[in-house]
Amino acid sequence: MGTQITRLTRLAAAGLSAVLLFATAACAATSPAETEPDNKTSVPAPTGPINVVASLNQWGSLAAELGGDDVEVTSIVNSTNVDAHDFEPKTSDVAKLSKAQIIVANGAGYDSWATKSMTKTTNIVSAASVMGAMEGDNPHLWFSKDARSSMATAITDAYVKALPSKKKAFQKRLKAWQADEKSLETWASEFTRSHSGLTYAATEPVVYYLMADLGFKNQTPKGYTQSTASGGEPAPADLQSFQKLIEDKGVDVLVNNTQEASDATNMITGAAGRADVPVVDVSEQMPKDTDTLNAWINQLINTIIDAVDPSYGCEDATGGNANSDDSSADGAATDDANAQDSKASTGSSTEPKYIRQCKAATSSDSSQDSAKADASNGDSGDASGNDQTDSGK
Repeated sequence: MGTQITRLTRLAAAGLSAVLLFATAACAATSPAETEPDNKTSVPAPTGPINVVASLNQWGSLAAELGGDDVEVTSIVNSTNVDAHDFEPKTSDVAKLSKAQIIVANGAGYDSWATKSMTKTTNIVSAASVMGAMEGDNPHLWFSKDARSSMATAITDAYVKALPSKKKAFQKRLKAWQADEKSLETWASEFTRSHSGLTYAATEPVVYYLMADLGFKNQTPKGYTQSTASGGEPAPADLQSFQKLIEDKGVDVLVNNTQEASDATNMITGAAGRADVPVVDVSEQMPKDTDTLNAWINQLINTIIDAVDPSYGCEDATGGNANSDDSSADGAATDDANAQDSKASTGSSTEPKYIRQCKAATSSDSSQDSAKADASNGDSGDASGNDQTDSGK
């Protein structure tokens, strides 16, 4: 009997163990899905607009053009009345920079203050980094066609990284910008090919890259250039050499930086006026009368061309604007075809955005209108005089 009870006890224990084992297996199969907490929290996709802060308005303008409605761009230095070399940011400027998702800077020692307040999450796009420029190099990189193109691509890449959902829109804007940049470079290159051997001197090497792109040779006395580049005063001997160069008409044009005026620059520009050497005034920051960086570059190139060859590209112009190829019907047809291709690929307008703006043609039209007005006034005066004579009789 005791043996029977023992066997029954063992069988019951074995049965209970089997039930418990089955239950445990069932729980193991079902409980993770039902009771285990979900630690894989989904990260929401970033939404725009992207907060972009640019150190300078010229780069800020490019950033805004490429970003459209998907970005909010703030430019810290945005006036030609500010000397960027000596600029000290305000507390509010530092706060803006610290909150930026993307900082667009120039680099090469020109705006080192712009990157001092950046956080670990801030993405910086620097023209100097893109171009491999270092402190001590000429920092006015926005005047270089290579720097503008490289920065456009780098800024767009930063936008795509920050807001992937808008990748196609960013790439479309970049493509449209590149087409416009190409049109600017094309007509500028046409001028360069037909005008070899042009020379210039500068009161400060602000447009060094632009003049190089246009094929001008820099004749500024080296001693003078070195002293101004380092922020010092030119030696009397260097100033005299510069003045003699101008008085002897040793250059085709003098470039004057209006944001770095001094007694020395006034002496040089005065010499240019007496020697009939044309002077082109430029600023380092983008002026208020231009909307985009390339519109400003287009304006400057036209001003430079007007100084050395005002009739270039304007011989057959009947209005204020003309391209050097407009006189050819075949050329016009080709331009129209290219414009259609550009519109199809970029969605931009068929009208060329950057062209030769003929000051000579505009002045000529104004002179003709003035002459007609004078003639009309003269006829009116004669008629009035005759009336008075008749009345006197």
